[in-house]
Amino acid sequence: MRRTLVALTAAASLLIGVAACGNDSGAEGGSASDTLKIGVSPVPHGEILKYVSDNLAAAEGLKIEIVEFSDYIQPNTALQDEQLDANYFQHIPYLEEEIASKGYTFTPLKPVHIEPLGVYSKTVKALTEVPDGGVVAIPNDPSNSGRALSLLATNGLITLKDGVGVKATEADITGNPKNLKFEALEAAQLPRSLEDTAVSVINGNYAIETGLSPATDALALETGENNPYANLVVVRTGEETDERIVKLEKLLHSQQVKDFIAQKYNGSVLAAF
Repeated sequence: MRRTLVALTAAASLLIGVAACGNDSGAEGGSASDTLKIGVSPVPHGEILKYVSDNLAAAEGLKIEIVEFSDYIQPNTALQDEQLDANYFQHIPYLEEEIASKGYTFTPLKPVHIEPLGVYSKTVKALTEVPDGGVVAIPNDPSNSGRALSLLATNGLITLKDGVGVKATEADITGNPKNLKFEALEAAQLPRSLEDTAVSVINGNYAIETGLSPATDALALETGENNPYANLVVVRTGEETDERIVKLEKLLHSQQVKDFIAQKYNGSVLAAF
């Protein structure tokens, strides 16, 4: 019995020693909680964040793990489920829709950049050449569809009810002289629609991902002035003061990041600070 007790005590001591070694190793290598896990759209969000991670984060003692998503749905779901610490892919009008429909308790931080929405075509060189009865593809989420209709109205293809602005729906179209036919598609599918449409209104990130240059290829493009569609970091409400988030916000709004955006995207993405 005594020998058994000694053996058990020794085994317990060994386990404690192993656990202690594991903790020491974690302290040296950095625990998971030391790393900020952020969900992004690959372009430009992922590229901007990678620049921060590679060039600026170490000086602040910040570690960043970038998780890329190909749509606009999963990053908020993953943030809600605590699979992410933050996400960086959306603007406030879209976030407000998500909160209203899904009940998220999220808080947006400061604007980082604007991806101007643009009108693109593979068949015409100017909006005046859009044919009668032409198909126009627009985003199917309400914030961006209204934004697309507003851009088309600003450039004379349609007219809208007074005052609806970026909240417009197809029901708000008061004039459609070319009898355009609208097709609402998931935003990520819009670049592919160019093969089948007269024009497509495409979000800036998806345009860039597919090799389009908003600054030179768009037939019409939003301006950055007073643009409510700036993209920003979003966190679960109450986590805005997390030291890692505070450091990230400082870096994302630095002159280095502003210069990186200007140099890399040459007007296709605009800094919003």
